[in-house]
Amino acid sequence: MQPPDSQKPDRRAGGEHAWTSNLAFLLAAIGAAVGLGNIWKFPYMVGAHGGAAFVAVYLICIAAIGVPLLVAELMIGRRGGKSPIGSMLALARAEGRSPAWRYLGWLAFMAALVGLTFYSVVAGWSLAYIVKAARGAFGGMDAQATAAAFGDLLADPLAMSLWHGLFMAATVLVVARGLHGGLERAVEILMPALFVALLVLVGYAMVVGDFSAAWAFLFHPDFSQVTPKVVLMAMGQAFFSMGLGVGAIMTYGSYLPKSVSLPRAAGIIALADTGVALLAGLAIFPLVFAFGLAPGEGPGLIFVTLPIAFGQMPGGALVGTLFFFLLAAAALTSSIALLETVVSWLDEHAWFKRWMAIWPGLLAWAGGLVTVFSFNIWHEFRPLAAVEAFRDKTIFDLLDYLVSNIMLPLGGLGVGIFAGWVMLRASCRDEVGDGPVFKIWHFLVRYVAPLALGLVFAFNLG
Repeated sequence: MQPPDSQKPDRRAGGEHAWTSNLAFLLAAIGAAVGLGNIWKFPYMVGAHGGAAFVAVYLICIAAIGVPLLVAELMIGRRGGKSPIGSMLALARAEGRSPAWRYLGWLAFMAALVGLTFYSVVAGWSLAYIVKAARGAFGGMDAQATAAAFGDLLADPLAMSLWHGLFMAATVLVVARGLHGGLERAVEILMPALFVALLVLVGYAMVVGDFSAAWAFLFHPDFSQVTPKVVLMAMGQAFFSMGLGVGAIMTYGSYLPKSVSLPRAAGIIALADTGVALLAGLAIFPLVFAFGLAPGEGPGLIFVTLPIAFGQMPGGALVGTLFFFLLAAAALTSSIALLETVVSWLDEHAWFKRWMAIWPGLLAWAGGLVTVFSFNIWHEFRPLAAVEAFRDKTIFDLLDYLVSNIMLPLGGLGVGIFAGWVMLRASCRDEVGDGPVFKIWHFLVRYVAPLALGLVFAFNLG
């Protein structure tokens, strides 16, 4: 394949547009995958959908859907050598296909930008709760008090806007400093800190919490609880958890040298991502069971249920602070990847300088105000009240639905079809390698992943 057209040097040529080491790439890619989906969403999904039965299906989905699509995104990014939009267009032309495939890159671009607007708002909650925990604000609180405290935060547009702005400022600061001076340095600090914090929390939960009950809940499945809905929810969570469909992995792949084995890299990323999710469960559920809390509390598990435990346990202020730092660090590594996806397209134009990352950052912050206001000033506003399926959804609910239920599965479906059916087998083999691993990957990305994501997409629309 000929190098794609560009106004700047092809990223595959190295220099400032290439990772300084394989470790830097792996830390960044793991950081892109590890986020709120692992530490916030995964535990409450497990709690609400059958415990270990959900976990078992989730692990199968990671292997059969997540890893093949992860390899596909890395392959497209590395072979295209540009942003998701540029790579899709370059590869479509190289394979003699319609240039309309670039719109799949645009879908990822828009999913990253729109997703960042509300992702940073939720991440801002974790910053607010670091301060609350450090001040010992959870001491003596019951369920009613923690729910009221969270409600007070949501009802305050000024506080929400400030925490959202602080989180976006940190994201912009990292991305504006470039691949080497910003992104790599950030993940080299944040990812080890994240893993250390998580292991400390698991160790504490083993001592203070009901670890045996949590272990049974996570790893002793009752397969009678596996329903079609549980399977589809596990599929969706496996896809969401690994940061697929928003172009971040594709973008990071564009900075990757040819010497890196894509299946091996994808395997490491998937193992780390899954390990963080399971460790988060082992940090959270022992406390939930030890203090008689309900594991199926849904999204409020982290911000309403857990603070009750932090307020009652020995050293709860310190443990709570560490936990919400962990949540914020995971969210930051993912938000960096989302903004980098947007900036990577701008970076292909000769006029763009890295400090200009402030402009898409400001756009995401301004867009995030819509989400902020949907919890307070506009909390009664239902834009699609005339449509029965969306009658009760706020603006935040609709944005989350659009990105999580439509754009991400549709993007993943498109990646599977493009890698499995549009790209020539020889082109894929040149990137992925030959032998049994390639054959298994090609079968999964060609048939299993598109079918599974098609089912998830149809289920979400229903």
